[in-house]
Amino acid sequence: MSDTAVYIIANLVTHDKEEYLKYEKGFFPLLKKHGGSFITYDDKIKHLEGTEPRPGRIVIFQFPSESAAETWYNDPEYQALSEHRRAGTELKSLTMVHGLPPRQ
Repeated sequence: MSDTAVYIIANLVTHDKEEYLKYEKGFFPLLKKHGGSFITYDDKIKHLEGTEPRPGRIVIFQFPSESAAETWYNDPEYQALSEHRRAGTELKSLTMVHGLPPRQ
């Protein structure tokens, strides 16, 4: 599965907008540095079934492979930047989902 795209889904609640904005400002260049692409975010999700996620923001972005996602997450520059996210939000979950393999 390492050569299939992966999607990262974050569920977070912001409690300090200024800290979170510092994170957002640096997030996109680091995402691009590791081949990632932003898909969407939503502050007003509509839950349809099952255990409801905590209210807050859902963010979805993509990397070309699991190794690219792990390299991004473990990048010391990202880890330093993520301190702003940790200070400004309560992260409920950060989940990696594998995409479908390429069609043969």
